[in-house]
Amino acid sequence: MADQTTNTTGLPNWLAHGFANRDVGFAIGVTLVLAVLFVPLPPMILDFGLAVSLSVSVLILMVALWIPRPLEFNSFPTLLLVVTMLRLSLNVASTRLILSEGHTGTHAAGGVIEGFSRFMVSGSFVIGIVVFIILVVINFIVITKGSTRIAEVSARFSLDSMPGKQMAIDADLGAGLIDEEQARKRRKELEDESGFFGAMDGASKFVRGDAVAGIIITLINVIGGILIGIMQHGLTVGQAANNYTVLTIGDGLVSQIPALIVSMAAGLIVTKGGTEGAANEAVLGQLSKFPKALYMAAALLFGIGLLPGFPALLFGFMSLLMVGLGRVMQKQAQASARNAARAEAAKANAEANAPKDNVKDTLKLDDLKLELGEALVPLIENPDTALAGKIKSLRNLFAREFGFVLPSVRIKDEAILPARTYALRVQGVEVARGEVRPMQMMIVNPGDVSIPGERAKDPTFGLDALWVDPRFVAQAEAQGLTVVDPESVITTHLTEVVKEHLPELMTYGAAQALIEGMDREYQKLANEIPGNAPIVLIQHVLQALLAERVSIRNLPLIVEAIAEAKRSTSNVMMITETVRRRLSNQICKSLVDHTGFVSVITMSGSWEKEFLDALRVTGDERNFVMSPQRVQEFVLEARKAIQTFAERDEWPALLVSPEVRSFVRSMLERVSPMTVVLSHSEIHRKVSLRTVATIGA
Repeated sequence: MADQTTNTTGLPNWLAHGFANRDVGFAIGVTLVLAVLFVPLPPMILDFGLAVSLSVSVLILMVALWIPRPLEFNSFPTLLLVVTMLRLSLNVASTRLILSEGHTGTHAAGGVIEGFSRFMVSGSFVIGIVVFIILVVINFIVITKGSTRIAEVSARFSLDSMPGKQMAIDADLGAGLIDEEQARKRRKELEDESGFFGAMDGASKFVRGDAVAGIIITLINVIGGILIGIMQHGLTVGQAANNYTVLTIGDGLVSQIPALIVSMAAGLIVTKGGTEGAANEAVLGQLSKFPKALYMAAALLFGIGLLPGFPALLFGFMSLLMVGLGRVMQKQAQASARNAARAEAAKANAEANAPKDNVKDTLKLDDLKLELGEALVPLIENPDTALAGKIKSLRNLFAREFGFVLPSVRIKDEAILPARTYALRVQGVEVARGEVRPMQMMIVNPGDVSIPGERAKDPTFGLDALWVDPRFVAQAEAQGLTVVDPESVITTHLTEVVKEHLPELMTYGAAQALIEGMDREYQKLANEIPGNAPIVLIQHVLQALLAERVSIRNLPLIVEAIAEAKRSTSNVMMITETVRRRLSNQICKSLVDHTGFVSVITMSGSWEKEFLDALRVTGDERNFVMSPQRVQEFVLEARKAIQTFAERDEWPALLVSPEVRSFVRSMLERVSPMTVVLSHSEIHRKVSLRTVATIGA
C-alpha cells in the first residue's frame, strides 16, 4: 500500500501542497511582514526573521551574479520592495526589544544581533560605530547612489530609443529579415526592457530610503536607549551607553549588511547593460582578452616595489603573479584560436567531403542578384554605408506601390567584374550593369559647371553626369544641382530594373504566396476558378498587369474579376482586359496630375477605323493583321507625339478603343514603355479627361 505521507514528487504532502499554492503562501508572507510592524516579536522569532533576511539577500546576490541578461531577473524591483520592507519591519521589531529590554544586557534583542555586535564591535562600541558609519557611507553614497544614477539614465535612454527600435523592427519585418512571430517577440522584449529599467529607476529609491531609515533608526535607538536606561531603569551613563550602543550597533549592522548585499546585486544588474552572460563571463572573459595589460601592470608593480620604503617582496610577488596570469591567459587565447581554426577547417573539410547534389545546386538561381566589383565591396562591408539598407527598403516600396513582395536581393562580390562595375541579374541572367565611384558623389545633368570632376553617364537613365569629390557637394547644391551618392545610383538602377522585370519575378510560387495571404473566402474563390490550374491563370493575369505597371494590391478584386471573366472566356488577354476595367478607378487615379485631370493623347478617326478593320475575331481568339509598314508609320507618329511631352518629363496616356488596346500597347512597348495605354472602357465615371494631342490629326 502506498505511503500516504508522500506523493509522486517525493516530497511530503504538506510541502508539495505548499508549492502548489505558492501564490497564497506569498500573500501570507507579505501580510506577516506587515504584521511585524505592529506585533511585538520574541527574540527567538526575531533571530529567525534576521536569518531569513540575510539568506534572501545572499540569494539575490548570487542570482544577480549568474543571470545572463538583466531582463531574466525582471522581478527584481518587486523583490527589492518586499526585502526592503522585511528589513524595515525587523528593524522596528528589534528597536522595540532594544528600547524595552536593553537594560537587561546585550542579549536582550536575540542572539543574531548580539553575535554581530560582539564580532564587529571587538570589545569597543566606538569601533562598532566607526564600522557602521563606514558601511552606511559605502552603501548610501557609493553603491546606492551610483546604481540609482545608472538606473535613471538607462530608463531615460530606453524610453528615448524605443521609437527608433520599433522602427528598426518594422523595417526588418518589411524587408523580410524576420517574420511576424519574431517581430512580436522583439517588440515584447523591447517593452519588457523599457518597463524593467523604468521599474529599476524607481526601485533604486527603495534602497536609498532604506539606508536613510537605517541611520535614523540607529540614532533613535542610541539616544532613546540611553535616556530610557538612565531615567527609567536607573543605569549609569556608562552602563546605558555600553548596553544600548552595543545593541544598536549590532542591530544596525544586521540590517545594513543585507542592505549592502542587495545594493550590490542591484548595481550588478543595472551595470550589466547589454553584456551577455554571467558576471564572471562578462568581466573575466573580457579581461582575459588582453594579456598585455597584465604584463604592463606587472612591470608597474615591480617598479613601485623598488621605491624606497615600499615592501619590495610583496610587490615583487604581485608582479610575478600578474606575469603568470598573463602567460596563462595568452596560452588560453592561443589555444582558443587554434581550436577555432581547427573547427573551421574541420567544418570546411566536412562540407567539401560531404555528398552534394550538384545538379540541384547548379539549377538553383537567385531571383535578384547584385554583383559588385572589387572596389565596390566596401559599400556593403562598411556598417556606416547605406547600400544594404536602401536595397532592403525596396521591398517596402514595391509592396506599397505594386502590392508585390520582392524576393530578397543577394549581394555578392564578383572578381571577374571590373573594379568599379556592378551587374544586376534577374533569375541568373545579367540584365544591366553600371559603373560608380565608391568614394565620390555624382552630379546629374551638370551642364557647364566649373566644378572639377570626371565626366560620365548616369547608368540608369543615360543622362550626363559628373563624379566629384565630396568636398564639392555643398558648392553643387548651392547651384541647384542634383547630387547623389554611389549607393543611391545603384539602388535607383536596381529599382528601374526590377520594375522592368516584374512579370518575370511574378513566379508561380510568388502568386501562390499572394493567394495564401488573402482572407480564407478569397482563397477559396481563387481555387474554385474554373479550369485545371487556377493559380497559373491568376499568375498570367498578374504578370500582364505588372508588365504595364498596374498595382496588384487590390488582389481580392482582381480574383473576383478573373472568376467572373473565366465563365465566358479562357483567353488570358481578354480576362486581363476585364480585370483592368474593374480596376479603372485605381488606374485612373494613378494618372491624375496636379490639376486634377488625366492628360490623354487620342487617335484620329482614320487611325481608329484602320485599327478596328485590322482586327480579326474568331471565338475567343483575336488577331491583328495590319501591314508592317502601317504599323511602323503609326509607331513613328505616336513616338513623335509622345516625345514632345517626354522632353518636359510629362507622360500623358494614350486613349484607344477597348478592342485594340492590348495590340496598341504591344506596339508601343519597345519604343515608349512608360506610356500608359488606356481604353475608353477603363475611364472611371468620376475622372476628368484633358486631350493634349491627337495622333494623325
